Amino acid sequence: MTDLNQRCGYVAIVGRPNVGKSTLLNHILGMKLSITSRKPQTTRHQILGVKTTDNIQTIYVDTPGIHQRRGTAINKYMNRAATSVLNDVDVILFVVQAKNWTEEDRAIVEKFKTVSCPVVLVINKIDKLASKKELLPLIDELSVHYDFSEIIPVSALSGINVETLEQKLAPLIPEGEHVYPDDQVTDRSMRFLASEIIREKLIRELGQELPYTSTVSIDKYEEDEDIVHIHATIYVESAGQKAIIIGKKGSRLKSIGTKAREDISKMIETKVYLNLWVKVREGWSNDERALRGLGYGE
Repeated sequence: MTDLNQRCGYVAIVGRPNVGKSTLLNHILGMKLSITSRKPQTTRHQILGVKTTDNIQTIYVDTPGIHQRRGTAINKYMNRAATSVLNDVDVILFVVQAKNWTEEDRAIVEKFKTVSCPVVLVINKIDKLASKKELLPLIDELSVHYDFSEIIPVSALSGINVETLEQKLAPLIPEGEHVYPDDQVTDRSMRFLASEIIREKLIRELGQELPYTSTVSIDKYEEDEDIVHIHATIYVESAGQKAIIIGKKGSRLKSIGTKAREDISKMIETKVYLNLWVKVREGWSNDERALRGLGYGE
């Protein structure tokens, strides 16, 4: 029998690339679940983050940035991963960047015309505004694009107004029994989270040099009594990309490995031995079969 005092619902966090969706989820959860960087399209998969507070369990779905670029199979995969959730959730959080409304934002709003759930507009990065006086005109300006159930200005990075966002979200969560144990934070495995942390360090280390055609596969994840052994492969599409990642005398790969090991160890609260390889797999990012083999399933 359902406890009618309980509420449980799915909330999709959607928006174009690099507006702060993953940063927002991490702040809400109070931990780093989704990887972040200043580079667009850092998030490639749907990431489930679970937050249970008293009688309300909110299951957040962090999605890849929805973009209008066509071309490679991985771009198509990321768009499918982002848009497929729109009709399967109870609430949509549509994240935009303050004073930076684009055609991609407009195209996403068009997709809301087929959904029946409430859409909350989250105006992120308000800490970048020159003055608070800009806020009300900005809200008025954006409210014309759709009949949003709420419009909440926030700074996901500093946490400004994020608590207010959660308070406004609570009444929109339907009644229902909790899906996950109250102490569970994600449905993703430690193996997956480890691969994402390695990919984050790869993105941050390489900056402008980053080959977007790179991905990480965990070959071995073994837990011993007081240490976790992880063997991982970074796949790229050319020998030149491989050389960039390895760096002079292996220095760059060593730096990536050190930073990733520290973060993984902190996350799982135990010692980590991390071994990284770099291999060339030509054309993987535009090969549906290769994508499935590397964990980009539907």
